[in-house]
Amino acid sequence: MSYITDTLGNLIHQTAFFNLTWGNYIMIAVACVFLYLAIKKEYEPLLLVPIAFGMLLVNIYPDIMAAPEDMSNGVGGLLHYFYLLDEWSILPSLIFMGVGAMTDFGPLIANPKSFLLGAAAQLGIYMAYFLAIFLGFNGKAAAAISIIGGADGPTSIFLAGKLGQTELMGPIAVAAYSYMSLVPIIQPPIMKLFTTEEERKIKMEQLRPVSKLEKILFPIIITIVVCLILPTTAPLVGMLMLGNLFRESGVVKQLTETASNALMYIVVILLGTSVGATTSAEAFLNLATIKIVVLGLVAFAFGTFGGVMFGKLMCKLSGGKINPLIGSAGVSAVPMAARVSQKVGAEADPTNFLLMHAMGPNVAGVIGTAVAAGTFMAIFGV
Repeated sequence: MSYITDTLGNLIHQTAFFNLTWGNYIMIAVACVFLYLAIKKEYEPLLLVPIAFGMLLVNIYPDIMAAPEDMSNGVGGLLHYFYLLDEWSILPSLIFMGVGAMTDFGPLIANPKSFLLGAAAQLGIYMAYFLAIFLGFNGKAAAAISIIGGADGPTSIFLAGKLGQTELMGPIAVAAYSYMSLVPIIQPPIMKLFTTEEERKIKMEQLRPVSKLEKILFPIIITIVVCLILPTTAPLVGMLMLGNLFRESGVVKQLTETASNALMYIVVILLGTSVGATTSAEAFLNLATIKIVVLGLVAFAFGTFGGVMFGKLMCKLSGGKINPLIGSAGVSAVPMAARVSQKVGAEADPTNFLLMHAMGPNVAGVIGTAVAAGTFMAIFGV
């Protein structure tokens, strides 16, 4: 009889109920909220579902992220090995390849001024950098946090790993991906606050046709120019442009399909679950995380503001031919930010079609965020 009671007692005490802290239960609740937003509200479900589920797993079974040296058998947890691919910058770079294979740079080529709007939307990154230093973060940590302002999760993870800020990678990545998914909620109020109804109604001229030769040369030229100036951007910009060259060359359809579909989705699963698994209660529920989340929101708001205000300037200089709303698409959330520009413009005038015009700054923002990350790496000698 004692054998049975001892066995049952051991089984009961092996359940998670006896090992979890109040913080774990809070994080489990947060994970459920994220799952609700992803499934019910459809806020970037491809990102939020794996992130939220990784968050759920690590707070129920922390050993799923354990390093080999912390385990008696010398074998680490499953998601620990996924996470190593984040630290080694493999998954963020592969994500960029997939994005490149899915992206049409035609609107940016047709309207090179879009580069300026993409650059202006990086204002949030530099604002957040100085604010983070003011709040007590060191230079490298501030740089890693500031990239959230570009609304670019892979670049945030990439830079945090390169600058050795792995202890902050979880909060940074979760904040970046959360704000990416909340673009339709965060951006419109800022866009409407700093534009007039007349500006939002501006209809832009149709973009010129872009030749196949231009589309083929674009990724090659961008890679050469950007990587010569900032060699540290090669993993991100290089993979982005390689994926785009697959798409535009027309001679490697199998590689294009693989990079933009099967490989992309596999990488999203690995990256999302491993990022979510960095949010254990011990690592996430602290003052530094709160600061990062607030800084991320400030950075994203200033990025949107910078793009809109530069759009207003271009509107004035062009004699009212540029709708300032497309400036908000200069953040790196592709194509969500461009869709928001279209939606807000259509609210002012249902016949207005801004999507293709907004895609120019949107894809420019991807390049701009990668350049900002490369700049920080160059500053810190990484």
